[in-house]
Amino acid sequence: MSKVFRITPKRIKRTNGQVLTPEMSITVTTRSHTTTPFYNGAVEVKEQYKRIYGFDYKKACCSANDFEFEKLD
Repeated sequence: MSKVFRITPKRIKRTNGQVLTPEMSITVTTRSHTTTPFYNGAVEVKEQYKRIYGFDYKKACCSANDFEFEKLD
């Protein structure tokens, strides 16, 4: 069973030529039932940011602490 989350950056972050802003909000559906979208190395989060914004989560050295999330379902 999957879960749906809305993920929003907490602040502006500029690292390694990547820019993350609070306006870059995404909706992610996880592949398994979990309480956090960052449980498996944030695979779905990385894919969604790359697809929508061209933002490289790993290159920007992001972590779960850079984001707020809310469960939608």
